[in-house]
Amino acid sequence: MGRAAAEALYREGESANTVTSYRSALRYWAGWFALRYGQPIALPLAPAVVIQFVVDHATRTTPQGPVSELPPAIDTALVARGLKARTGPPALATLMHRLAVIAKAHQLENAANPCADPAVRELVARTRRAYAKRGERPARKAALTREPLARLLETCDDSLIGLRDRALLLFAWSSGGRRRSEVAGATLAALTRMGPGEFVYQLGWSKTNQAGADLPDNAKPVVGAAGAALEAWLHASAIRDGAIFRRIRRGGHVGEALSDAAVRKIVKQRCEAAGLDGDFSAHSLRSGFVTEAAARQVPLAETMAMTGHTSVATLVRYFRAADARRSTAADLMGELADDDGRAESGSAKPR
Repeated sequence: MGRAAAEALYREGESANTVTSYRSALRYWAGWFALRYGQPIALPLAPAVVIQFVVDHATRTTPQGPVSELPPAIDTALVARGLKARTGPPALATLMHRLAVIAKAHQLENAANPCADPAVRELVARTRRAYAKRGERPARKAALTREPLARLLETCDDSLIGLRDRALLLFAWSSGGRRRSEVAGATLAALTRMGPGEFVYQLGWSKTNQAGADLPDNAKPVVGAAGAALEAWLHASAIRDGAIFRRIRRGGHVGEALSDAAVRKIVKQRCEAAGLDGDFSAHSLRSGFVTEAAARQVPLAETMAMTGHTSVATLVRYFRAADARRSTAADLMGELADDDGRAESGSAKPR
């Protein structure tokens, strides 16, 4: 399908994770279209095709429960071809991502975008509304705030792997909630030692600075516990140049740079070792940093300087949630006293 569009997507300079997600979405579109219409996919797609894609993958409520229009035989075939992990409708976020990717593919080929068709836009809007009315919200990874992060650090011993993982976790969290691609791509060339256990890391490329512009906020302090852990790891590993965080091979040999996937695996394994309940991922370090900053009432501008967020709206929800928990209006009833002078919480004692 649209080979030129796919190649243009890959050339955009996106992160490896973004490219992988684009490829996956485009492969899914091609597989679904071939099974649905019995021919190879070709751009531009008609709006009716996109509408069919939506009703095939979005659920609607019926007396028999939630249903979608994807024929079971096609659903099974998509699983057999490795285009989806299991039968059944995808999450709403997955459906919306696939629509965004096919819209981008049309844009890059200068083709009429079927997702911009009024009928398609109305259907997508009503689909979102239907999911919201059912109380279904986008799933978010649990946040690794200070307390659960401390439990992860307790699982890190003084072996090379333990020293590396402690340094990695603290570097990622304390320097503003670095993304896994940023952790995997961290190099000694961008690290400046300011004193014993004190560093400044120059973040050259990030999701919000894909051109690698030299910005004042690129400098991320790595101090305190994070600086001490990084110092210990660099001393034990004897790394002098190249990637900071690396594989540890058998026999305690320091190997090549960690991949994005390896960073995610380390976080998940440490969460399991710590016995944490919840759905955690590498992104939990980023959301945990922001959540902790909001709870401690760190100024929004200071938090954004650390995280690299360019949108205030993205961070405001964390700060509003923290403010709601501190709100004096949340418990105006306070404590009530019964006839014996004992304090009661909530409504008055029934008589």
